[in-house]
Amino acid sequence: MKSRQFPLALCTLAVSGALSMTALADDQKSVMETISIVGSKTPVNEIPGSVNVITQQDLEAFDYSDVMRVLQQVPGVYVMEEDGYGLRPNIGMRGTGSSRSEKITVLEDGVLVAPAPLAAPAAYYFPTMGRMTGLEVLKGSSAVRHGPRTTGGVINMISRQVPTNGTEGFADLALGEDGYGKLHAAAGTSGEQFGGLLEVYRYQADGFKELPVNQDTGFVKNDVMLKLKAMSQDSASFYQEAEFKYKYSDEVSDETYMGLTDDDFANNPFYRYSASQEDEMKTDHHNAQINHYIDFKNGFDLSSQVYFNKFHRNWYKAYRVGGDSLGSGGIDKASAFDKNPTAAGLEVGVKANNRDYQSYGIQTEGSMMLGEHTLIVGGRYHEDEMDRFQWVDTYQLNQDLSMTLTNAGIPGTDSNRIDSGTSAAGYALVELNWGSLHVNTGARYQWVEVRRKDWGKTDPGRENEPDKNVSNTVSAVLPALGATYNLTENWVVLAGVQKGFAPPAPGNDSAEAEESYNYEAGVRYSRNDVGMEAIAFLSDYSNMHGNCTAAQGCDEDKIDNQYNAGEVKINGLELSGSYEPAVGELTLPMRVAYTYTNSEFQNDFESDLDTWGSVKKGDAMPYLAEHQFYLKAGVAGDNWAFNVNGRYISDMRTRAGQGTIAADELIASHWVMDLGAYYEFDKHQKVYLNVDNVLDKTYAATRVHGSIQPGKPRTAMLGYRYQF
Repeated sequence: MKSRQFPLALCTLAVSGALSMTALADDQKSVMETISIVGSKTPVNEIPGSVNVITQQDLEAFDYSDVMRVLQQVPGVYVMEEDGYGLRPNIGMRGTGSSRSEKITVLEDGVLVAPAPLAAPAAYYFPTMGRMTGLEVLKGSSAVRHGPRTTGGVINMISRQVPTNGTEGFADLALGEDGYGKLHAAAGTSGEQFGGLLEVYRYQADGFKELPVNQDTGFVKNDVMLKLKAMSQDSASFYQEAEFKYKYSDEVSDETYMGLTDDDFANNPFYRYSASQEDEMKTDHHNAQINHYIDFKNGFDLSSQVYFNKFHRNWYKAYRVGGDSLGSGGIDKASAFDKNPTAAGLEVGVKANNRDYQSYGIQTEGSMMLGEHTLIVGGRYHEDEMDRFQWVDTYQLNQDLSMTLTNAGIPGTDSNRIDSGTSAAGYALVELNWGSLHVNTGARYQWVEVRRKDWGKTDPGRENEPDKNVSNTVSAVLPALGATYNLTENWVVLAGVQKGFAPPAPGNDSAEAEESYNYEAGVRYSRNDVGMEAIAFLSDYSNMHGNCTAAQGCDEDKIDNQYNAGEVKINGLELSGSYEPAVGELTLPMRVAYTYTNSEFQNDFESDLDTWGSVKKGDAMPYLAEHQFYLKAGVAGDNWAFNVNGRYISDMRTRAGQGTIAADELIASHWVMDLGAYYEFDKHQKVYLNVDNVLDKTYAATRVHGSIQPGKPRTAMLGYRYQF
């Protein structure tokens, strides 16, 4: 990218608007209750299944813009670092697999956020963590209300809400190493019947990797969000709220799939081969959402959302070097040429992974009190599509390590197809309460149709009938049962079972859905400033999907194909605890989380999926660490706080297998520690310091395409926040 400067007009607008307002309040209700999974009215101890709520106060401890760093405190959640900044997160739950977060359900304000959850679930767009005020993570039977994937769990990201009354706002500016910069500002106001909010979030960095041609390896990302809200008068027969939300974001990032050989990683882990110098991702995203809530004042309320998403991306990146794909010799050729450039040069194929996505839908949920019990009925209609219209350019990598375009490809002459999907779902749940016993039971019906039209590589104008025109239709009834029982005032036991489901992709010729039964049982303890939870889980798949994506290192001719693994069993244990004692005028917040996971394929099979390969019964799944551990400790006074956390991941294999992990398939165990601190001058101003990887640990994060991507090195950031 040629420029890393903040646009003056954008900065001026955001700061001047924010400084005219006062700090946004944390008090959120009404429509907020309809976009929250947990909701403030439901005690967490009464929710069956694993539930983790990360509050705004929790988020401010480290001020992360990377959602994966936030989620590492949640047991049973797995993340795979890639670019170091969390631009395209890889998140899984309870062994689902983490690549591009495609096997879980991700929501923002209660609405699906993946660009095309049915047609292409790999989430190359993800909401910006830094503008969120909370996260909810649900696993187990509690996730039955949300689809289309119901196996692993749900992440609901909660954006900033319109203030409940008055005028409020803030401005936040931070600078850091590797050219890091952040501007975050918001302004909102609300009267008796109308309110609004404007928020701007921009962050950027020059990157921590080094190209020999002296180019940046970083990113720029912008977010703008507008909310308008209307509320009924106090004299109205029924209380109602309507809210309109519009969000725009864009990104330009110099990201690549081209990692390093083991020898080059050992020599300089942050080097990038010159063959990747043209690699760049460009995206823009539009989202519109209308929320409506009505309280009929007789124990019945109804919430509805209408939503539309449009997303464009073009990841222009090297995919062949010297005629070989990255995973089949291309990385080695790129490495050799940088060490010994020749006058003859080296041919590099750069593919424009150009795609357009759109999705839209409507969902509604009604809740009725039946004495001490509650009946919940809801449904969703959803459509989405992905339009791939791609081409390949050819470059010459020169002796001076610059690149010269030698042949410009014609758009539509590489991948040229449309994948689409339609789904309809309905569910009914009953929350039964008999004193200390709380039972949630119900079922979800899910119908899905996915389609593919492929014009091949010889009809870029789509003037003829597609070479391939296929569709798959599946449906499923997904029961769920969960219960909690209060043994004492402090101790709660819980258990649950639910049927997991994921629809087939358009490229799954067998049209087999992913199905599983998922079990859990555990205990919770809470007393004053102490909280603990222990949950054992078992995910028993009768058929597991593996989706072939470039993010997993698949060959280009197999991208978006889907493979069936048959039976897989994953079991584990999730432990967490928190303690916040007061010592004099100080508080000492502490949190610990641990996840044990064991996975086994139950049959032999051959797969073209790079991370599976030739699988034997008893093989463990790739990118699934057996042990994960998180520890946070801090100290806080009236106007200051200091926190550190540490995350440990045990040895992890990058390809299905068992026994000793081969050196070229190993992500070695590592600890990474972060630091966060702040000081408040008064109720309006504070400064804060955050340091990621404070001990500057060098570690391998992934081995996609058979090469190593490094984790982010030590990166310090200093910020100032003003609110009044």
